[in-house]
Amino acid sequence: MAQKPLRLLACGDVEGKFDVLFNRVRAIQKKSGNFDLLLCVGNFFGSTPDAEWEKYKTGIKKAPIQTYVLGANNQETVKYFQDADGCELAENITYLGRKGIFTGSSGLQIVYLSGTESLNEPVPGYSFSPKDVSSLRTMLCSTSQFKGVDILLTSPWPKYVGNFGNSSGEVDTKKCGSALVSSLATDLKPRYHFAALEKTYYERLPYRNHIVLQENAQHATRFIALANVGNPEKKKYLYAFSIVPMKLMETAELVKQPPDVTENPYRKSGKEASMGKQISAPEEESACQFFFDLNEKQGRKRSSTGRDNKSSPHPKQPRKPPQPPGPCWFCLASPEVEKHLVVNIGTHCYLALAKGGLSDDHVLILPIGHYQSVVELSTEVVEEVEKYKVTLRRFFKSRGKRCVLFERNYKSHHLQLQVIPVPLSCCTTDDIKDAFVTQAEQQQIELLEIPEHSDIKQIAQPGAAYFYVELDTGEKLFHRIKKNFPLQFGREVLASEAILNIPDKSDWRQCQLSKEEEEMLARRFRKDFEPFDFTLDD
Repeated sequence: MAQKPLRLLACGDVEGKFDVLFNRVRAIQKKSGNFDLLLCVGNFFGSTPDAEWEKYKTGIKKAPIQTYVLGANNQETVKYFQDADGCELAENITYLGRKGIFTGSSGLQIVYLSGTESLNEPVPGYSFSPKDVSSLRTMLCSTSQFKGVDILLTSPWPKYVGNFGNSSGEVDTKKCGSALVSSLATDLKPRYHFAALEKTYYERLPYRNHIVLQENAQHATRFIALANVGNPEKKKYLYAFSIVPMKLMETAELVKQPPDVTENPYRKSGKEASMGKQISAPEEESACQFFFDLNEKQGRKRSSTGRDNKSSPHPKQPRKPPQPPGPCWFCLASPEVEKHLVVNIGTHCYLALAKGGLSDDHVLILPIGHYQSVVELSTEVVEEVEKYKVTLRRFFKSRGKRCVLFERNYKSHHLQLQVIPVPLSCCTTDDIKDAFVTQAEQQQIELLEIPEHSDIKQIAQPGAAYFYVELDTGEKLFHRIKKNFPLQFGREVLASEAILNIPDKSDWRQCQLSKEEEEMLARRFRKDFEPFDFTLDD
């Protein structure tokens, strides 16, 4: 059965004309049926007074469709985008963030880059730099399986986009636009690329992403620049299209070439385009150098297999764990990791105290290599995760506690399996389960109970967003995230009066300790956990 296409709308500069835009969207949906998403590029906010926006922000008015927007392109509008990682601006209106990848539940992959190009340091809050473009490129293009992305959203046009194509009207693409965006589009090979800022509509002829007779056929790219909302010249500012996610398409169908396809406009496009060439990322330090024993008394080193080196002069080399596609706070080989929080290291996983934990012994189970979610873990990593779960349950039970585990695979790049101990005297497992279900219902989150011995991989595909809870009895609750999801939901439930009764700790940022305090807690946990540490077994 053929995959049903997603129906999307893309929009140019809104410039604060929210009523004009959303009334137009309502009219289109009334005539043509509902669309799945609205994607806004360019300036979402304008220089007009905020009275109109306040009605959406306060909920008096509501966007008729789930709307995703890019960030500021000037200093004046930076104030609207407080969280660089993206946030909900109003009901149904979400700021994607400075840069990143949004993967929908359907598998649709959208790459976004907010702001305008800047080659100066420090980079203004409304701009992107060569480093930003390089990190996006590295995040996606580092695997041999990479074929491209479904959609690229930028505010500036890519420089030279008019080469080999139809006329771009009054816009001189050899002078206007961003060379960094051209470079990014060359490497990411988006099927659709939307931009704005030039206050005109331009739909370029589709272009190839391969060299004829030299490379295997690849999909074509369609570049569409959109005008500003409500412009007096009535230039097109809304673009409707249907798309099946690339990952769900047969290769033969994906690489079909349109009859009017042209050469790639960014090839041999002059010296300026090379400004966006990839910046070499700092070499990743070997993951193996961090496989040290945290037992301070014995002070012995372990090989990365978790066993003592004394038994063999030539220990077996472990399979290299997956490497991060860019800077990562949780890959053990990364210099970003706060290593004083690490309390135990296995062969494929490690334990770390949670930063701003709900309790002094709130820990995370994390894979050493770069995996985004439980669903993507290899067999050997899954086995060690399960080993850590069993061991932690024994450890906490000996201390009069039961533990709750949860994972939020949404707006996160590296798997963090949260393990929160709850004193047995606080509540029963049923109380914890009821608290999750009750708060989910209050927030219109559908939590499904799944069979005790079922595998999450059976119900969630790699790349799909989800939230998952595992109780000490083995019972599991699962929610498939389709649109927005409260980032602190798991903490909020456990911090509530019904469970730990520490509601003021529902946000980890309010619970941060000094480095000295964190080091003290880490030393204490290592000492207490040592009798249960399976990684010390020969």
